[in-house]
Amino acid sequence: MKVVVVGDAGLDVVAQHKGDIVHGGDSRAKVTITGGGAGANTALWLRAAGAEPTLIARVGDDAGGRQVRAELERAGVRCAFAVDPEASTCCVVVLVDGDGQRSMLPDRGAIARFAPGDIDPAALDGARHLHLSGYVLLDPSSRPAGLAALEVARAAGLTTSVDPQAAALILDPAAFLDDVRGVDLLLPNAGELAALTGSEQAESARELLGTVGAVAVTAGLGGASWVDSEGITSTPCVPTVCVDSTGAGDAFNAGLLTAWLAGKSTMDALRSAVAIGSRAVGTVGAQP
Repeated sequence: MKVVVVGDAGLDVVAQHKGDIVHGGDSRAKVTITGGGAGANTALWLRAAGAEPTLIARVGDDAGGRQVRAELERAGVRCAFAVDPEASTCCVVVLVDGDGQRSMLPDRGAIARFAPGDIDPAALDGARHLHLSGYVLLDPSSRPAGLAALEVARAAGLTTSVDPQAAALILDPAAFLDDVRGVDLLLPNAGELAALTGSEQAESARELLGTVGAVAVTAGLGGASWVDSEGITSTPCVPTVCVDSTGAGDAFNAGLLTAWLAGKSTMDALRSAVAIGSRAVGTVGAQP
């Protein structure tokens, strides 16, 4: 099954620190450089789940961009990249504490200049679904490209999904919901759901039905829920040691989409998604 992903692709510099970071001083850390970007993460987890992903993104004409493309293609992801002659490839510094929780310092680089012309309709040929990273919509400079991607997908008859990605960046919930109107599946975590509805409870996602077809919300240790016109279906989390929470939502999305598009029941799709999300938090970095 072919799935198109639209979103960031770049490099993550992951710094695992056990104690508090000393402001103005030194704090020892274990540093890993790995592939990242919500779009690339989701595409790779889709591939790991058995789908055939295509990633549409914009990277810089630099060593980072070439490395990202080579690693994705080696893993079986088709790359439909625009190459920016001026801006650098997206790079994120990820600070991971002793509990595996991450804080991110992103430089979106070339993806901030993502444009509607970067969305090649031919990249959607043979696909069943398009998934859009909300980071594209939440940055005013790349928002037109995100809207264009959804429009091209609808015109091609694909189902669509959007992950809001960052509660802190949802500054105008009404505007964001207007942007995703007509999307088949919205994939927020509890914090993002609260930014959109005022509550972290899955029940509040009912307010979004009619704007979107269904909502799948993750709640960390609280598991995950699917909310649609037929009601709410929930599953608990899978007990695991959290090493690094970076990319767990992207992995969850991939597991859910693969199972849902394969015709699995709502409960089976949720269980598959939670299992893959749990795998993601057990390793350093956001990718399989």
